[in-house]
Amino acid sequence: QVQLVESGGGSVQAGGSLRLSCAASGFRLTYRFYRMGWFRQAPGKEREGVAAIGSDGSTIYADSVKGRFAISNDNAKNTLFLQMNSLKPEDTAMYYCAAGLVDGRSALTPKMYPNWGQGTQVTVSS
Repeated sequence: QVQLVESGGGSVQAGGSLRLSCAASGFRLTYRFYRMGWFRQAPGKEREGVAAIGSDGSTIYADSVKGRFAISNDNAKNTLFLQMNSLKPEDTAMYYCAAGLVDGRSALTPKMYPNWGQGTQVTVSS
């Protein structure tokens, strides 16, 4: 049974940084074709892909966060991270960790991921 638990969210001023963590169990990112990603959803908006990483280490980022966010993983600890720098108020959202057998072409498409965490809130004030 796949379980994902996010942590590290909080409130920060614009320009600040946060590091999100996703503790995973029931699988390993090293499993062939497996992928993990970070998604976010603000009130009144649809869930959107932020960043994703494949079992081969390949990464993809949404244009809105490219250059500011970095996704990484610790395979030994089976933990996914999202380092968020230069945060902006528009980054405010609930951030979710997701995992599954997802093709790279759909790495930032929420509906392609079968496994989700409960989310961690990120609030960026001006």
